[in-house]
Amino acid sequence: MKRFLILTISVFVFLIGCTDRDDVLDGVWIRVKNVSTLPYDAIQVGDEEMVHTNLASDSYSEYLAYETAYVYAYIHILVGEETYVLQPIDFVGESPLPLGYYTYEVGLDENGDVTLDFVID
Repeated sequence: MKRFLILTISVFVFLIGCTDRDDVLDGVWIRVKNVSTLPYDAIQVGDEEMVHTNLASDSYSEYLAYETAYVYAYIHILVGEETYVLQPIDFVGESPLPLGYYTYEVGLDENGDVTLDFVID
C-alpha cells in the first residue's frame, strides 16, 4: 500500500510539472537568433518597441509578444556605428502568423545584406 501511495504521488507531481511554454499559446511570440559572426548591439524586429539588445554571435534573444507578425519582417540591426536594414516592400497576400512560438534567424552576408530565415519552434 505504501508503494502504491508513493507511486501515485510521484505520477501526480510529474504530470503537474510537465507543462511548458507550448502548452499555453496566448500570442505570437518571436525571438531572434544571431547567425552572423558579429555581435548585435541592438536589433529591431518590426515595430519600434520590439528591440532586442546585446545579442552575441550564435545566441538567442528572449521571446517578445507580437500582436501581428509574418514570416518576414522589417529588421534594423545596429553593430557599433554600422546599421543594416531589411525592408519588406509590403505584406500583400501574406497571412499573419497563428498563435505560437517562432524564431527569426538573422544574419549578414558577405555584402552586408541582412538575411532572414523563419523557424517554427
